[in-house]
Amino acid sequence: MLTDAQLTVVRDTLPAVGAAIDEITPNFYRRLFEAHPELERDLFNRGNQAVGAQQRSLAASIAMYATAVVDDRVSARSMLERVANKHASLGVAPDQYPVVYEHLFGAIAQVLGDAVTPAVAEAWTALYWQLADELITLEKGLYAAAAVSPETVWRTVVVAERRQETPHTVAFVLVDPAGDPLPTYLPGQYVSVAVRLPDGARQIRQYSLSGAGEGRWRIGVRRDGAVSSYLHEYAFEGARLQVSPPFGDIVLDSDPETPLVLASAGIGITPVLGMLHHLAEEGGARRVIVAHADRTRATHAHRAELAELIGRIPGAALHTWYDELPDGYPLGAGESRGRIDLDGLPVPSDAHAYLCGPLPFMTGVAEQLEGVGVPRERVWFEAFTPSV
Repeated sequence: MLTDAQLTVVRDTLPAVGAAIDEITPNFYRRLFEAHPELERDLFNRGNQAVGAQQRSLAASIAMYATAVVDDRVSARSMLERVANKHASLGVAPDQYPVVYEHLFGAIAQVLGDAVTPAVAEAWTALYWQLADELITLEKGLYAAAAVSPETVWRTVVVAERRQETPHTVAFVLVDPAGDPLPTYLPGQYVSVAVRLPDGARQIRQYSLSGAGEGRWRIGVRRDGAVSSYLHEYAFEGARLQVSPPFGDIVLDSDPETPLVLASAGIGITPVLGMLHHLAEEGGARRVIVAHADRTRATHAHRAELAELIGRIPGAALHTWYDELPDGYPLGAGESRGRIDLDGLPVPSDAHAYLCGPLPFMTGVAEQLEGVGVPRERVWFEAFTPSV
């Protein structure tokens, strides 16, 4: 724990660090990758690095944690759980935290210069190691629950089925090579998939588990980026892939009395499918509103399966919006033209909502939910975006 004096220093210098954080984080990654090029090649998402998404995520996480430490009204718990799950799915080990510390504080010292006095360095060092200790503890628990270690997080699976869902989306059913059942997972979780690209880089991406029956996993992959394109090109029946155990902090609430809103856009349907398979198998009459947005029926992955699942859940209703249908195009039951609009739907104010899709989509849906009485603390976002 930080001392009172260290807390005061962090509180007093947080505005200066926050103002410079967008300069500090690119500097940090440049230092890190110059010293350890294997991390950029084999661990970090090169696409996110190229567009700055990883840098923005790190900056936001540091700022949120520092703010939570000095302000009891702010909680960083959800951020810590999200980062810890992402780290566990990558096999991050405790001995990597000193490496990050070395290059992060080198970047801070270079950017802030003489403002980094011994007292400032001591306070922010204490803050970093407090953050690191919390993450290491959470990650240790996640590894233990999955019965793996950072060194054994990867396992081999075989592509048992490959199905073209849309022109740009493929569903892969994964099984154990020996025929043993794969571990169970919580509805909403994901696995990491690691592939060796043609240029020799080992790149990793996360894909939500969408259900495939007991002992089997299914992921949906939209062709968008290096790893997804690799899977589209090379992962056919019989192919072997390296995957992590299931991880992820956005999981379905287990209270059978709590109403649900499941809102998705595009490939964001995959975690929703995992939740719906769970609800259908569980039985009961839980009230569920499913709201999905897509461009057209042709781009709507798992469209028939979604309707079939809704039919198996007595309290479920499906509403779909297509924003590129021409005027006069015939609409089916529950279908609408245009952008998603929850106005007029019977959304209970005590519902728990799970959103998955592009950030502007989720932000808009969260605002609509707030307008009908569902507060932000009961809305969970799965954004498919980077974590530190």
